[in-house]
Amino acid sequence: MLAHQLPSYVGGPVLGLCVVAIRLLVNGRLGLTGSISEIVERVERRSLSLGWRGWLGVGVLASGVLFGVVRGGPSFTGYGWLTETFRGPNTVWIAPILLAAGVLIGLGAKRAGGCTSGNGLSGNAMGSPAALAATATFFATAIAVSFVIKVVA
Repeated sequence: MLAHQLPSYVGGPVLGLCVVAIRLLVNGRLGLTGSISEIVERVERRSLSLGWRGWLGVGVLASGVLFGVVRGGPSFTGYGWLTETFRGPNTVWIAPILLAAGVLIGLGAKRAGGCTSGNGLSGNAMGSPAALAATATFFATAIAVSFVIKVVA
């Protein structure tokens, strides 16, 4: 059985090394918005050739699916009180709500020129003031929303 999640003292340095590797190998920024955008653009053009960003998106998706299969199926148990909020008779609405939220986040990230991973990891590593401001906004919004959900639930 796999561990519940990777310890932060392992995952953090691994992500940092990925940022450095992407920068050194292809002079690019690590972020998933560009990956998903490339996949969508290729599908729209009916082209199967992907660049490194597209393959990054495919790898993230495939590794998540593989982890779920190895772990024994999908599970939504890792968010403490938030997980309990989404249990009960209204669980049928979880998937559509999460899908809609993901689409809206993706559209917003595309319009903003980067996602949380691109700004938080690569942008901050390169010392970008815009990435620092974006990351601070992401965290502040997440904290505010978590308090609102806690009060409402």
